[in-house]
Amino acid sequence: MDIKGTYDVEHMSLKSGMEHESWPLDEIDPKKAKFPCCLVWTPFPVVSWLAPFMGHVGICREDGAILDFSGSNFVSVDNFAYGAAARYLQLDRDQCCFPRNRAGHTCRHGFMHTEHGTAITWDDALRASMSTYETKTYNIFTCNCLSFVANCLNRACYAGSMDWNMLRVAALILFKGHWIDWKSVVRSFLPFVLVLFLGVLLVGWPFLLGLLSFFLLLIGWYVICTYCVKNVLEC
Repeated sequence: MDIKGTYDVEHMSLKSGMEHESWPLDEIDPKKAKFPCCLVWTPFPVVSWLAPFMGHVGICREDGAILDFSGSNFVSVDNFAYGAAARYLQLDRDQCCFPRNRAGHTCRHGFMHTEHGTAITWDDALRASMSTYETKTYNIFTCNCLSFVANCLNRACYAGSMDWNMLRVAALILFKGHWIDWKSVVRSFLPFVLVLFLGVLLVGWPFLLGLLSFFLLLIGWYVICTYCVKNVLEC
């Protein structure tokens, strides 16, 4: 075994990672669907008509290509499922922990981070999570696009946290995300407004009570399973 050769390869890899991490990002370009180091969100067909806060989420590489867990054993690359992005939120790579060795953690979760899996660059974290999710079965309630993004953020220990989950990812993009343009706002909310209007017109106020119950059940499911029965949402 060529020990020196192995060392040289590892040394070059680490050096390359250090250089790559410092590369400036290109500008966000919605027309070309390029969102460097961003989270992106788009409404679901039918589901978002009833619950406009529900949607499909992806995470983007440094070159702006969107990665999204959109089906069993499949992570799409640069082909965002369910249409163009409506919201985006650019994340700061400097808030990630990319240790070069066991002693190189900048986060407070050294051992836990190592056990979960670390990365040396942003793209490396996404590649590792992508490989993991290409062996998983998709389920909208337990193993979905949000859990994929949460796995990426945990692997990067983004914002010094290893507690990223579906709820936290959803809240991050929904409350801090930026709309692409006014057309994205219309595309996201117009179907819900139409369903709401027709529901009240045809059914009356009981429709609103039913819709509110649906909201509470949906949110309650994720809250209870995330914070009370955590193993349910493990995938």
